[in-house]
Amino acid sequence: MEDMWAFRDAVGRWAAGGPGGPAGELAVRLGLRTAVLLEGLSDLAAVEALAARRGRDLAAEGVCVVSMGGAMNVGRYAGLLGPPGLGLHLTGLCDERERPFYERGLKRAGARGSGSFVCAADLEDELIRALGTTAVEEIIRVEGDLRPWQTFLRQPAQDGRPRQQQLRRFLGTKKGRKIRYGGLLVDALAAGRVPAPLEDLLTSL
Repeated sequence: MEDMWAFRDAVGRWAAGGPGGPAGELAVRLGLRTAVLLEGLSDLAAVEALAARRGRDLAAEGVCVVSMGGAMNVGRYAGLLGPPGLGLHLTGLCDERERPFYERGLKRAGARGSGSFVCAADLEDELIRALGTTAVEEIIRVEGDLRPWQTFLRQPAQDGRPRQQQLRRFLGTKKGRKIRYGGLLVDALAAGRVPAPLEDLLTSL
């Protein structure tokens, strides 16, 4: 797993204008065949949590899950990791509003046969709907975030908003919260309740 994090770090430096050699060497060492392009770290946490729950070691299977720091970076990452760069098969998970960025980025990189799986709003919204708001609030309580959640609900901007929207907004109000809850929400899912985009992504790998 340390080598996989080293690969991700090397890809991040490459995407920022650094050398590509280290990423290429690590890709060969790890035997990578597929890169999963994700918008952020919370999506990465959710995908890896579901893989672990299914007893899968994605790194051992030659699959690297990459957080790009935003959907607008997909063209850059697709070029580095896909046919023009390391030659990996590409897939991904994105929000509906970000679908055009993914489609253009993959097409520009010549990633034929590649595609992305699309969430209606975002992955957090999919997970909240799959679990139900009561179950998500219970996770918040167990995690010790009940008081911040209650304070959040007293904000005037939250008055009258649907509980699902409130929960989705709450997860994004503190740095690192979406990442932490990405794995927690996946772990709490009942069998057969995994959101379709996440289920289909993992099945495709």
